[in-house]
Amino acid sequence: MAFDAPEGRISLFENLDFSIDEGDSIAILGTSGSGKSTLLGLLAGLDLPSAGEIFLQGHNLTELDEDQRAALRAGTVGFVFQAFHLLPGLTALENAMLPAELIGDRHARQRATEALQRVGLGERLAHYPAQLSGGEQQRVALARAFISQPEVLFADEPTGNLDHRTGGQIIDLLFELNRDHGTTLILVTHDHAVAARCAQVLYLRDGRLVRDAD
Repeated sequence: MAFDAPEGRISLFENLDFSIDEGDSIAILGTSGSGKSTLLGLLAGLDLPSAGEIFLQGHNLTELDEDQRAALRAGTVGFVFQAFHLLPGLTALENAMLPAELIGDRHARQRATEALQRVGLGERLAHYPAQLSGGEQQRVALARAFISQPEVLFADEPTGNLDHRTGGQIIDLLFELNRDHGTTLILVTHDHAVAARCAQVLYLRDGRLVRDAD
């Protein structure tokens, strides 16, 4: 992966070649600016590499246009960001319903209600993001990711804006989804204790993924 900058061509990744098994849990660690979030965006098809190929659920993302990649994500992928990315004009229930509504799920409201109850927000369905705490907003974002029962869940520093206790609860929910539904979990984090709960830990260093921190 390379991009142009005022100081010239910058290569972010070099010769990345790895695969993730279905139902696995992977933690990606690295220093700030090492490209962890960029890598997650590439794996999810939010961005395309300047060279090479990326396969998601058997589909070559580099051969799909933006609409086709979006359709693939809608059916198979959940994404939890550090920033919650909730729509301020929608209630918690309406925010959680969005992925199901976009694919025409007639049971979107019921599924969103159940997802919010699962993350402990059954009494906050009609509240708007501004009326929710940071932890509650992240729970809404998590319910939104849960609603389609994704085959792959990407999480980009999902507890970075949360206190330790609330962050721990969010992480527990992520691993519960991985364990109970066989969802593949790909987690970017700076927290080594969280990473240790994953089946595999990879470190992004000097444009390469390695299995040791040295």
